[in-house]
Amino acid sequence: MLHNKLENYHIILASGSPRRQQFLKELGLQFTIKSVDVDEVYPKYLHGNEITGFLAQLKADAYEEELNDNDLLITADTIVRHNGKILGKPANRDDAKKMLSALSNQQHEVITSICIKTNTGTKIINDTTVVYFDTLKADEIDFYIDNFKPFDKAGSYGIQEWLGYIAVKKIEGSFFNVMGFPVHKFYKEMMKF
Repeated sequence: MLHNKLENYHIILASGSPRRQQFLKELGLQFTIKSVDVDEVYPKYLHGNEITGFLAQLKADAYEEELNDNDLLITADTIVRHNGKILGKPANRDDAKKMLSALSNQQHEVITSICIKTNTGTKIINDTTVVYFDTLKADEIDFYIDNFKPFDKAGSYGIQEWLGYIAVKKIEGSFFNVMGFPVHKFYKEMMKF
């Protein structure tokens, strides 16, 4: 369905995330992967999806090639917010351990923004999911970090991995948003093209 709607577009996914690549493939889309590297720094006065929207836009703006008429560029950014503090990707093992210990027996928000850019305009899609964690033991956190190495994941975990199986009691919102891509919102927006 969606692939028919977008068959005249050259879709560029500017993300190294295997999960985002998987979602686009499972939607039946043909796309090119061109990762962009940006320093993910944002103004401190931004909050929630203003942060992810800013960073997704920053990644789109860092794409150096000029977009052709049929190019459709997709970037995204995900953060975790816990007690008003933003948790991005962990810097190292100790950082991951601190994040997961803080999330234990707590709720947090996972916020994702997708930036869709063509040579005629830009659209930002935002989504927020609330995730409730059960209590995590220190050895469970160590096992997860040592075996799954969640250093490329906001908040130091992937809901689709072992920790998600044992820690997540409940979510309010999109499961796929927690994986870094609110597929349902992306699909609805793309069907407008």
